[in-house]
Amino acid sequence: MESKDTITKAEKQRKSIATTSSNKLDKLRNDFFIQHFFDYMPKRISLKAIKYNKALQKRIEININHYKDFSEKFSSIEIEIIPKKNKYGEFIIIKKEDINHYHIYFNDNKRKKIKKTSINKNDNVSKINVIIDYQVTSLNELFNYCKCIESINFKQFYRNNITNMSAMFNGCTSLKELNLNNFNTNNVNDMSGLFYQCSSLKELNLNNFNTNNVTNMYGMFNQCLSLKELDLNNFNTDNVTNMYVMFNQCSSLERLNLNNFNTYNVTNMCGMFSECSSLKELNLNNFNTNNVIIMNSMFRKCSILERLNLNNFNTNNVRDFCGMFYGCSSLQDLNISNFNTDNATNISWMFSGCTSLKELNLNHFNTNNVNDMSGMFNECLSLKKLNINNFKTNTVTNMSSMFRKCSSLKELNLNNFNTNNVINMSSMFYECSSLEELNLVNFNTLNVTNMSAMFNECSSLKELNIDNFNTNNVTNMRSMFGGCSSIERLNLHNFNTNNVTNMSWIFRKCSSLKELNLNHFNTNNVNDMSGMFNGCSSLKELNINNFDFNNVTNMNSMFYRCSDELKLKIKSQFKNLKEDAF
Repeated sequence: MESKDTITKAEKQRKSIATTSSNKLDKLRNDFFIQHFFDYMPKRISLKAIKYNKALQKRIEININHYKDFSEKFSSIEIEIIPKKNKYGEFIIIKKEDINHYHIYFNDNKRKKIKKTSINKNDNVSKINVIIDYQVTSLNELFNYCKCIESINFKQFYRNNITNMSAMFNGCTSLKELNLNNFNTNNVNDMSGLFYQCSSLKELNLNNFNTNNVTNMYGMFNQCLSLKELDLNNFNTDNVTNMYVMFNQCSSLERLNLNNFNTYNVTNMCGMFSECSSLKELNLNNFNTNNVIIMNSMFRKCSILERLNLNNFNTNNVRDFCGMFYGCSSLQDLNISNFNTDNATNISWMFSGCTSLKELNLNHFNTNNVNDMSGMFNECLSLKKLNINNFKTNTVTNMSSMFRKCSSLKELNLNNFNTNNVINMSSMFYECSSLEELNLVNFNTLNVTNMSAMFNECSSLKELNIDNFNTNNVTNMRSMFGGCSSIERLNLHNFNTNNVTNMSWIFRKCSSLKELNLNHFNTNNVNDMSGMFNGCSSLKELNINNFDFNNVTNMNSMFYRCSDELKLKIKSQFKNLKEDAF
């Protein structure tokens, strides 16, 4: 028979084993409960249950880390929307597959869930509350063209699983207030078009934005017409590759802090500051452009920008410079001596509208690969000298408007130009009104199809030797010599006009021309001769004996402001011409 002590010891052991087993079982149950608690309840409800129930927190032994992890994964996004008065339409864009994860309530009435995403006149809505469940991971186009919204406040945004915010507020043209203080952008990689066309926003606080993972900022602030300043000092752009039209048409922007921008990986800066017409200064000293391929329209119409220091710019890989400084009308000097254009194929309109530029040093420009020079110096009104002796134009096909309205240029040496492949020379020297001579003896125009307005308004040009011109393929000669009021002689004996359809205004205001022999002109295909000799007031001899008018549909003002003597000769020669030709 067991002693009392032995029984007591055995009972203690049994109790100890039972207790241990019970503790282990409780722990297992508890671990299981913690692990699966969140799976058995709607995530929004379970989050609030934990957040506000201390007893429950103690029961499942949850700590702040559990709660934080859970919140970052499963918390809802809560948004308060204020519609603009008397403005109706869509207030949110929801994809069909996500419709069950959006909870919409009007006017703080959270008992009645709304099943529509637009408002009309009869709704009488002053406030809209939206709750988005954790299953939604993309906010792409969430408010896309929701033009009835005046204010958006993100009351709760503890989620970190959102990766796409592209075009999120795109086209919210009535939006005046946007509270993003609770935004979590930690894992966002796409912010393209995020605030595109938020044209009523006057301020935007993005101090809490984490852009570490963003690769795309294309059009991010495009057409934010009312924004006056933008502090992006906290932006980390280490991984961004696309900044295309990022600040395009931010026309009210007076200050822009980009001091910490790392642009090492950016390949596209096309239109980045285009039409920032209120920017007086722009500090880009920290910009690394080593990998940029496109700078097209980068500073287009930055019309009050007086200085631009681009000494740090590396353009080794840039192919497209089209319109880079287009319309920078306040720039008085521009030092781009560091620019490497070895890979450039397009330099069209590059300096167009730089009306205050008095000189431009392009001695270092390598144009071996360029195919488009159209409008390159268009409206450089103050440019008095231009040395482009180093230009190689072998591959260029378009020279239209190249020197258009360079009205201060008194001389222009183009002896080095190779025009073998040029197709378009329209308006090439249009309104070069200070040019007194122009040597184009080396020009090969065999492939040119358009010569319209080529010398139009070259009012100081006294002579023009174009004996070498081959016009076999030209179809348009409209206003070609219009306004060349100082030219007294014009020899066009080599002109082949077989393919020309438009000769309107070709000799308009050639008021010093005394004679013109066009006996060889073939006008079989011409349909427009309007204003052809308009204002040729000194013309006494005009030989157009072989002109064929059969296909001509417009002869208005063809001989208007010609001498009465000439008009009588023409009328007697061509009795079928209508009176409106004179």
